[in-house]
Amino acid sequence: GQIWDAHSDLDKSLRYSCGKTDQPAAALLKDLKQRGLLDSTLVIWGGEFGRMPLSQVSDRGTAPGRDHGPNGFSLWMAGGGVKGGIAYGNTDDIGHKAAENRVSVHDFHATLLHLLGMNYRDLVYQRHGLNERLTDQFPARVVSEILA
Repeated sequence: GQIWDAHSDLDKSLRYSCGKTDQPAAALLKDLKQRGLLDSTLVIWGGEFGRMPLSQVSDRGTAPGRDHGPNGFSLWMAGGGVKGGIAYGNTDDIGHKAAENRVSVHDFHATLLHLLGMNYRDLVYQRHGLNERLTDQFPARVVSEILA
């Protein structure tokens, strides 16, 4: 795998990825705050899914890596109507799956749309001739606990 994807050589890939992102992300937030723009700018930092909490060694003898972990992952948000300095939700003891204050993708979409000033129930798009919403498949809610 690529050095950035954490499928193999976990130590090297995490050092690379964190080294490339930590300081620039902090600089972005600091810059937005200094300019008075953080309150009106929503910053979201996440990926498409989480990673398994355990390292895995392939039968090819490559260095340990981690596979996809869609049942418990983290992202962070700053500015734009989000409470600062809080953590919301937890995974189980080993980080395998969401255990407390689970936020579904649908809840996240509803919350994101709310933060952008839209009612998630009003956003409708056409798909295969049907009116659909990002939040239709499961009951969604705005996660008000994280709102400033």
